[in-house]
Amino acid sequence: MKLRTLVAALLLWAAGAAAQNPYIAPLGAYEGAGGVVVSDPRTTLAVDVTVECERTLAGPYARYAQKYLGVRAPLTDKSAWSVRAASVALMEPAMLYLAAEPAAGELEVTDYSVSEEGFARIQPDKTSMSMPPLDEAARNAANAIFSLRRHRVELITGEAGENVFGEGLKAALDEIARLEQSYLELFLGKRIVTTETRRYVVYPQTDKKQYIVCRFSSTDGLLPESDLSGDMVLLQIEPSGKGASAVEAGPKEQSYTMCRLADLSTCTVICAGRELDRVVLPIYEFGRSIRVAVPRRK
Repeated sequence: MKLRTLVAALLLWAAGAAAQNPYIAPLGAYEGAGGVVVSDPRTTLAVDVTVECERTLAGPYARYAQKYLGVRAPLTDKSAWSVRAASVALMEPAMLYLAAEPAAGELEVTDYSVSEEGFARIQPDKTSMSMPPLDEAARNAANAIFSLRRHRVELITGEAGENVFGEGLKAALDEIARLEQSYLELFLGKRIVTTETRRYVVYPQTDKKQYIVCRFSSTDGLLPESDLSGDMVLLQIEPSGKGASAVEAGPKEQSYTMCRLADLSTCTVICAGRELDRVVLPIYEFGRSIRVAVPRRK
């Protein structure tokens, strides 16, 4: 009975110490309230990598943009990926620096876009079944753009009539802007930007300080670790090596409990020589086991 009382006191003290210092956890087997408990502290890291994809879609009248509008437009579709950000954090719910859920993807569409992808299959002014040559269709679209701009000026200056004002004027200008964009995108194309965040889980090992989280390609984005065509996204862990602890029991202490003291290690995420994130986290695998003195019960 006295032995069980002493074990319970040890457990209560260890729990209190762990609550005060999140870098220490009980180690080994002991008897708890629900039976024998085996504690082997481990660290799990979450590495979130955010990439951005910028796609340029060429318009069907792109080669006529300079001829009819006086501007240059991209003639081919292009796609380029880039690493936007990365972060590393702990996944243990009881520790500091807890990893939050990855950010949701984003979609940004600019440069005379009306829909998210692709172009209108039917032109805004299509009223006939005839199919004019591409050059003629481009010229008609350019003329429609200039006509819409003239009508916009007439509405703003009041030359189109005195009865167009207020919400009616706003609705008319919005519709003109929509039609103008639908024509302009046929010449200038679209630029679509999307972001994506993926989470990779890393389990640190005592004898390993570098981990290939994934690979990255500027043409294909994030790739599996085994795909050698991309650059490595590395996680580097540098232990501090500091072993001193104020709670460690002396060599003559008779009453103690075994605990695992985590090492405050510097974790760095690197891609193609560029440092994306650096943070100091407690890593149990690079720490050490210590004896912690337990106050004797009177």
